[in-house]
Amino acid sequence: MTVSSVPPADPDLSRRPWRRSIAADGSSTLGVGVIGYGYWGPNLVRNFAETTDTRVVAVSDLRSERLEQVNARFPAVTTSTDHRDLLRHPEVDVIVVATPVGSHFELARQALKAGKHVLVEKPLASTVEECERLVELAQRNNLTLMVDHTFVYTGAVQRIKQLVDGGQLGRLYYWDSVRVNLGLFQPDVSVLADLAVHDLAIMDYVIDARPVAVAATGVAHVPGRLVNTAYVTCFFEGDLLAHFHVNWLAPVKVRRTLIGGDQRMIVYDDIEPSEKIKVYDSGITLDVGDRGRYEMMVGYRAGDVWAPRLSLTEALSVEVQHFVDCVRERRQPLTDGYAGLRTVSILEAAARSLAERGRPVELAWGDMDADSSTRSQSSVPESQASA
Repeated sequence: MTVSSVPPADPDLSRRPWRRSIAADGSSTLGVGVIGYGYWGPNLVRNFAETTDTRVVAVSDLRSERLEQVNARFPAVTTSTDHRDLLRHPEVDVIVVATPVGSHFELARQALKAGKHVLVEKPLASTVEECERLVELAQRNNLTLMVDHTFVYTGAVQRIKQLVDGGQLGRLYYWDSVRVNLGLFQPDVSVLADLAVHDLAIMDYVIDARPVAVAATGVAHVPGRLVNTAYVTCFFEGDLLAHFHVNWLAPVKVRRTLIGGDQRMIVYDDIEPSEKIKVYDSGITLDVGDRGRYEMMVGYRAGDVWAPRLSLTEALSVEVQHFVDCVRERRQPLTDGYAGLRTVSILEAAARSLAERGRPVELAWGDMDADSSTRSQSSVPESQASA
């Protein structure tokens, strides 16, 4: 899809210019090579194929039966069981990595070394060190590096970002998230890297502040498998607290986030088909008694509840178009390498805390937060926030 075909309710994903120039031919169609055609790869191939600014040139997967599916649906696309064929292909400008997490770093590294712009499925890599190396390599070679934090590109999260940045919630008190379901057990990553990464990426985008410490507990109920149930708490300066519950053994599928402030509160339910966001004009009031702070009286305020209209355009299509625009127009993505690095930093600290039965692990951001001071304060203009 092109930019002109996006409904008015879609988010404006424009960002500041790159610190360095990216060599890109803005007049030509970008050739795309996709490595991995398993669970998420078909969705990526479909969206890049439907984007008029790109052409899917080649797809690689280790399983020939998956490549047969590609040939059946996209007969003009070249297929190979060797990803290096894509790296060498002269018509491939962009490499999309949609493989198991353990291979993300090496595949992305090879693609950047080959001079290709790279989009990597979440999480960006397995460790902070690997993420740092990818960010440095992309910057050194003036290439676009973006991580597939798909939920950031939903109309719901874009709207939440606008409400928080606009001060509609007031001073933030808490962030409480639940993402549970029955399965799908991943063989190579824990429930943290599989499920919690989504909510951590959303929080990283919505809240400009960074957690100063992380504590996590969890358990692996299946012998020989990684942790399948976990609880993560992020501590911030001041009194903001964020808590995440992820679980592969829940009898129901829940995707719910509560964000509370001293003025309003948000309930974000991704399972809800239409009213995914509800804003509650509710909270508490504090009245000082005759004896001052020792007789502080807590009252309750229950106001209106409203559900803003949101764009329902597929988030992945918005994300793919945004990635293409960033490559062609030399702009920095919303979910760039730094965003991927910050999310993996929290995951790595959570894993350390979990191994020590919940001991808080402090975080030091340094250069990881290098672009936060110039982050757009409102990614969705008011005129585009509702349909």
